[in-house]
Amino acid sequence: MSFPTPPNHPSTPAILVGVDLGLPHYDAELEELGQLAETAGMTPVARVSCKRKAPDTALFIGSGKADEIKALAAQTGAQEVLFDQSLSPAQQRNLERHIELPVNDRTLLILEIFAQRARSHEGKLQVELARLQYVSTRLVRRWSHLERQTGGAGVRGGPGEKQIELDRRMIGDAIKRTRERLQKLKKQRQTQRRQRERRGAFTISIVGYTNAGKSTLFNALVKARAYAADQLFATLDTTTRQLYLADSKDENGVGRSVSLSDTVGFIRDLPHGLIDAFQATLQEAVDADLLLHVVDASNPDHPEQIAEVQRVLHEIGAASVPQVLVFNKIDALPPEQRPRELLDVYDLDGHRVPRIFTSSRTGEGLALLRHQLVEELAGRPADASPQGDAELDETPA
Repeated sequence: MSFPTPPNHPSTPAILVGVDLGLPHYDAELEELGQLAETAGMTPVARVSCKRKAPDTALFIGSGKADEIKALAAQTGAQEVLFDQSLSPAQQRNLERHIELPVNDRTLLILEIFAQRARSHEGKLQVELARLQYVSTRLVRRWSHLERQTGGAGVRGGPGEKQIELDRRMIGDAIKRTRERLQKLKKQRQTQRRQRERRGAFTISIVGYTNAGKSTLFNALVKARAYAADQLFATLDTTTRQLYLADSKDENGVGRSVSLSDTVGFIRDLPHGLIDAFQATLQEAVDADLLLHVVDASNPDHPEQIAEVQRVLHEIGAASVPQVLVFNKIDALPPEQRPRELLDVYDLDGHRVPRIFTSSRTGEGLALLRHQLVEELAGRPADASPQGDAELDETPA
């Protein structure tokens, strides 16, 4: 089963379009959309922003602005137009006809990146499900070569309608099969979690906005080699390892271990289909005893990013899991913005939670973070011997 994908090879020049609808935290510079485009292998050649009270029903931006984008594409040689907001199927179709170029939105762009980055069997299935669900809403009258034909008196319909119904049925069958396969993998993950619960293992999940340094922190804590890069969605597949805490002793005076998981990063306007499809992966956060909420302290928009992560945590049912905020990348802060103390408290959704400033690259603050984890672990029953479970990697080899 194949379905349309945008031409996103590295040389594809693209125009970025954003519409200010009066909503808070509007990205006027389209910086994040530009990062998404570059991550997907495109080259932004122009940025267009405009203000509207409400989206235009037919073209989202109105015919005048659409004409402007068409002329700009001719000047810059752009081969694709990317919108920072989600487009309806009708708006996408109308824009493509008006501008005479492929038009895609933020949702499909994120799906494309996930499709490129997924490595595990489960991750690929999750992306496939989300893309199938997205494409299923864009079937009606998307193919001009299947236009409805009229027959004799009283006869309506024709090859176009039949082909659309066939495509809809094929995609529906593919969605059903993919969900069934994901359900089997979900049961396997539940078995793994029950095994950890029987051992009494203390579980910690690393969450946060994409590119906050989660994988770099994970590698620094457990001395692993999980893939980490300065880009959006560098890690999609959950990795779980044992973290040894020498200062946390069991009844025999032996250091204890906790289970530490690195999860997919969140982003503003994460497609709901992806949240649903990645429910099995995000379940690591729901079932955790503690969340390490990693924040890019060097990003001026980090308060909005914290709010977005909290929104997704509420949506997946992980809002009640205790958190420790980790303000990472302090090595990227100018001297006058560096914190005086590496440990304080932060008001998070009306709750005061510990906040630790760290640099996963230089190691600053990591000893303090380990000490905080020992404090969180204090008072819990000692887990069983970790023999045979010193390393549990849920990513492909």
